[in-house]
Amino acid sequence: MSGMDITIHTCALPHDDPDASLAFYRDTLGFEVRSDVGQGTMRWIVVGPKDQPGTSILLAPPGADPGITDDERRTIAEMMAKGTYGWILLATRDLDGVFEQLQAGDAEVVQEPIEQPYGVRDCAFRDPAGNLIRIQELR
Repeated sequence: MSGMDITIHTCALPHDDPDASLAFYRDTLGFEVRSDVGQGTMRWIVVGPKDQPGTSILLAPPGADPGITDDERRTIAEMMAKGTYGWILLATRDLDGVFEQLQAGDAEVVQEPIEQPYGVRDCAFRDPAGNLIRIQELR
């Protein structure tokens, strides 16, 4: 069997305030905006690192799928409010520098840089929608 040529193109995170999410990912994390469609809270925003044009994050309204019931929408909203719905793992060679910049940008700190027992050094923040963003140090 031959290997498949597959890459990670886009992952999705929910937002409940597109303007706040856009400001966080663009202004605080420094990602470029690749597309921004829709209006009001029904906006789909694609962002990503400037030097990685093939990898993106889709910031999407969580309840837009017509297959989601009202009860499921309430559950999603509750989980987002607690910060237990969406998360992503990012990486950097300068964890301390990135941490300082995010902290100065008023990002909600969940965990300061720490050496984890499983062999990585990382920190954690929440974005405006409550999504957990863990940032791991590349070694």
